[in-house]
Amino acid sequence: MYFSITMKTLCCFILFIVSGYSFGQNQKISPTKIEGITIDADTFVGFDGFRNYFYIKDNVLYKSAENNMLQYQNVSLGTITKVDILNPLKVIVFYEDFNTVIVLDNQLNEIQRVEFSKLDNPIVASAIGIAGQNKLWFFNTLNQQIGLYDLNTTSYQNLGMSITDGLRFYQTDFNYFQWIDKQNQWNTCTIYGRIFQSGKLEQTANLQLLNENKILFSNDNAIFLLDRNTNKRYEIEIVEKSFKNFYYKDQILSIFTPKGITNYKITIP
Repeated sequence: MYFSITMKTLCCFILFIVSGYSFGQNQKISPTKIEGITIDADTFVGFDGFRNYFYIKDNVLYKSAENNMLQYQNVSLGTITKVDILNPLKVIVFYEDFNTVIVLDNQLNEIQRVEFSKLDNPIVASAIGIAGQNKLWFFNTLNQQIGLYDLNTTSYQNLGMSITDGLRFYQTDFNYFQWIDKQNQWNTCTIYGRIFQSGKLEQTANLQLLNENKILFSNDNAIFLLDRNTNKRYEIEIVEKSFKNFYYKDQILSIFTPKGITNYKITIP
């Protein structure tokens, strides 16, 4: 789902349009407000397929379900860098400072720990995400390569060539590792190691890649949908005039503000 190397890197990075594309006046998308949810959070991670909400407060990961609150904390590993909730049965918590990944079950109990520095051939990871077939995506800063770590065999493989332009933003799912490099190129690596480019991008505040053609991004406290396939850009009409970030999944757009979350039902063209 939803995601950057660090939260402050994500806040600095920006996307506007693919170079060479031109757009007229923004078309409008009018979502339907569903509900407001009050949470006290520093970071809103998102929600899973069961509508459980994940957020971080004071370096503690919370999972808020209906009439149920779970939490996970590990003070010995420093600050949480990223949380991946793509697989709700295997929540991935990445602590970059200690080069460690914690795998949690759906009750936020630790079920596996991966310490990349202790591998026979160590990895220094700066990007982590869940992949298919019980594997983890990683970006190894030692050789500047993307790879897959097998949680069953505790082995890993490097994919593709070294990435000389680095990562400003990345997002993963079961089949793809997508990233924006320092030249603002949008790139994708498949689980088979094939790497291809999807165009050059400029800058904005928050960003979510929906598929190979559609992108949600924010600019000046407004949220936009860019459809590269049709060369159209849409402004999503929300009530909030100021927000920290947003998260989209299953036709639900969640807007995170200091007061909590507002959910909208939205149909993506």
